[in-house]
Amino acid sequence: MPRHKRILSKTGIYHVMMRGNEKKNLFLDEEDKQRFLDTLFIKKKETGFFLYAYCLMTNHIHLLIQEGQESLATTIKRINTSYVFYFNQRYQRVGHLFQDRFKSEPVETEQYLLAAVRYIHNNPVKAAIVERAEQYKWSSSPCVKIVVMELY
Repeated sequence: MPRHKRILSKTGIYHVMMRGNEKKNLFLDEEDKQRFLDTLFIKKKETGFFLYAYCLMTNHIHLLIQEGQESLATTIKRINTSYVFYFNQRYQRVGHLFQDRFKSEPVETEQYLLAAVRYIHNNPVKAAIVERAEQYKWSSSPCVKIVVMELY
């Protein structure tokens, strides 16, 4: 069965979801999570995409991203390839780390953008890892609070 064509966003903004192959963990420790974030921000600087929000869970990742100088697919491929190379080398393994291709939902309205930010940041709350979103170290939630406070 052929896979479905990705729905393109008129705004270039997407809620991206990536899951570990066979629902296995993508991150085995904090060093792995930090490496993914380092890779994410290096690629952000290189390609100019805008990152609205992120959350790294143990076996999946959420990104809210606006395309920069290249397509979403190319950007995510660069991020994932770099991280998988690191992960496979560190744990002396081979093969796929991510399940299938990444999922993406186009974000066309400001209302959906805000809803997606809330959904992404509340992932660790829903999973009962923390009581409040801003307590979770591996999401952009603590940063959002600082940015909002700076606006007022």
